Amino acid sequence: MRANGTRDLFGHPRGLWVLAGTEMWDRLSFHGMQALLTLYLVGALLLPGHVEHVIGFAGYRAAVESVTGPLSVQALAAQTFGLYVGLVSFTPIFGGLIGDRLTGRRIAITLGALLMTAGHFALAFDASFLIALLLLILGAGLVRGNVSAQLKSLYADGDRRTGDAFQVYYLSVNLGAFVAPLATGALALWYGWHVGFAFAGFGMLIGLTVYLLGTRHLPPEPVRVLATERSRLTPNERARIIGLLAIWPFSVCFWVAQSQVWNVYNLWVRDHVDLTVGSFVVPVPWLSSLDGLAPAAMTPLVILWWRRQAGRGREPSMLVKLAIGCLIFAAGTSWLALATTVFGTARAPLLWPVGFHLISNLGWIFFAPIGLAFFAAQAPNALRGTMIGVNTLAVFAASLISGRIGGFYEVWSPASFWWVHTAIVGSAGTILLAAAGPLHRWFDRHQDECAPDPSHMPGPAAVPA
Repeated sequence: MRANGTRDLFGHPRGLWVLAGTEMWDRLSFHGMQALLTLYLVGALLLPGHVEHVIGFAGYRAAVESVTGPLSVQALAAQTFGLYVGLVSFTPIFGGLIGDRLTGRRIAITLGALLMTAGHFALAFDASFLIALLLLILGAGLVRGNVSAQLKSLYADGDRRTGDAFQVYYLSVNLGAFVAPLATGALALWYGWHVGFAFAGFGMLIGLTVYLLGTRHLPPEPVRVLATERSRLTPNERARIIGLLAIWPFSVCFWVAQSQVWNVYNLWVRDHVDLTVGSFVVPVPWLSSLDGLAPAAMTPLVILWWRRQAGRGREPSMLVKLAIGCLIFAAGTSWLALATTVFGTARAPLLWPVGFHLISNLGWIFFAPIGLAFFAAQAPNALRGTMIGVNTLAVFAASLISGRIGGFYEVWSPASFWWVHTAIVGSAGTILLAAAGPLHRWFDRHQDECAPDPSHMPGPAAVPA
């Protein structure tokens, strides 16, 4: 029984399941739209007869090309995708700050979901494309900056269930990411791009409904005080923030490679993979669904392995797991680079990208949920939402970088393109592996009295000891 009088469900507060359900539908809408975006830009919107109708697009293109120089349709599509995903990852720092200091988390999440719903529906029309992206960017900032922080508030510091709670949360993310490309890819193929985007809008609307119906199971809003009444950060809290900022560049390197999987990777699959199975041609977005299925399938095996390692006192620390995640992902991009060597000018079989998704998502399991948990655990309570926003800011920086690199896809060979990404994420993993010990000792030295040691808390995919 919880303090608010509601019973736990499957050993966890009911609010966990509310937030997991909300996030599942949020990600279903987001990943469904994301799986189509680059293909839609290259195959339809940026072509004559469409692009002239987009409100404000001439000014937008002029602004982008004033920085990059003239861009082809494909390069502009890659840059647009990078800017969109980057800004979606940038706004949560402000969304978390708004939830922390102004509106409270419930109002922020509700407003954000409404904006995202409107944005998805606006994608159903060529003219409102840029308006749609703006609505999605602003809405995602409010939602992403507050859902994870609200989840952590369901559990007291040191609660052994916290790690499992983040695992449930990320499984819901993966479920949405698995279903979304299958649904939107099929709808876009058989009924047109705009029908696929409209489906994503209905998904976000369902997510908002789940959240509103379940608000009674969520933790009470913290009392917001005037800036003059807020306590200063302790020296230990400031030191932990410095430590988190030191980890941030490694996260950027990981997401540079990961972001390309959402962007130019779809074009690589279109151009270099044999998508026929009998007489059926697999829609390109369907491969993106493996990014939802693979983590859900592999996570239990990773948990079991970590449990066995923990029993022998050999489980990697959270920072070592982050480093391993980078190195595994580097192996995945190397796999893509080797396709040209193995198959030459012939198309790679469908199993080749399937193998890539298995490798890359194993790296994702080691990195993405662990990084989120580490930031949530180490951040001062008063700035938890803000620091989670800082964590997602790495995706913003990485998306800008990967969007710019994506512009060279037409110039470089496919092998060179993927070897560059291997070098970026592989170097980050190597350096972080060497620095993990000193960094953990830094966090150990700067824990406040009577507080648990978050650097040794179980990660989202780990089982508590």
